[in-house]
Amino acid sequence: MAGGSAKTKKAAKSAMDGRAADGRTADGRARAAPRDKAGKVQRMPKKLYETELFRLQAELVKLQEWVRAEQARIVVIFEGRDAAGKGSTIKRVAQYLNPRVARIVALPAPTEREQTEWYFQRYIEHLPAAGQIVLFDRSWYNRAGVERVMGFCSKEEYFRFLHQCPIFERLLVEEGILLRKYWFSVSDDEQARWEDYSRAKDEMFVHTDIPEAPWNVIESDDKRRARVNMIAHLLSTVPYHDVQRMPLSLPPRPPSQGYQRAPKDMQSYVPDHAAAIEQPVK
Repeated sequence: MAGGSAKTKKAAKSAMDGRAADGRTADGRARAAPRDKAGKVQRMPKKLYETELFRLQAELVKLQEWVRAEQARIVVIFEGRDAAGKGSTIKRVAQYLNPRVARIVALPAPTEREQTEWYFQRYIEHLPAAGQIVLFDRSWYNRAGVERVMGFCSKEEYFRFLHQCPIFERLLVEEGILLRKYWFSVSDDEQARWEDYSRAKDEMFVHTDIPEAPWNVIESDDKRRARVNMIAHLLSTVPYHDVQRMPLSLPPRPPSQGYQRAPKDMQSYVPDHAAAIEQPVK
């Protein structure tokens, strides 16, 4: 933390100890991000951000081990406008997780066959099995956002989605899946067609912000704040704990049976490119 202010160092130490503020005011409301005189969100100091992000990523690894041990199932939905920071946040969430446990789902445009299926059908096959976490980089909410704004779906398809989506999500929750939904919000300086997307988002929230699966809005003008806020909130909503691992007991190494490795000149080795570019040490 060399070079940082005393205030920054103190906050970073608090974050490392797990005693950082939970982001709420005394009356329980979400604390607003600090802004400068022009009204823009102040960027989180880099060293403080990196320290807290690393601490949170360590907690995500604990969460992963809890999911695997308890055979839990978690679905996290990342939605929001372009340039809102969804992709970079997903990257930080998954950075140190085992891809066999936590996987990212980012589906392309539907095929001709998929266009004839029930809208939610192609997403169902990507839902987690026991002991898995699925991170949806955009999800079934494409219909209420991009498709609605760009005219890629009919009014009938759109209103059918608004009717069916809460039912579908209640079924997931009743099945025991931990469903978390995040909307990354940016100011109108960050994206074109801001008003169109805002209207679509507001109508979507009216129908799909349900008690069983509420929306959580992330202010993402400052991407650093958005990442740590999202991860901290996710961790706070899951009752995970440290998993005690059984100590490993390895059997004795068996005695040698006289095996000898084949001569190197009998195999094709990759050239040592690294040695070719190394500078001699002085």
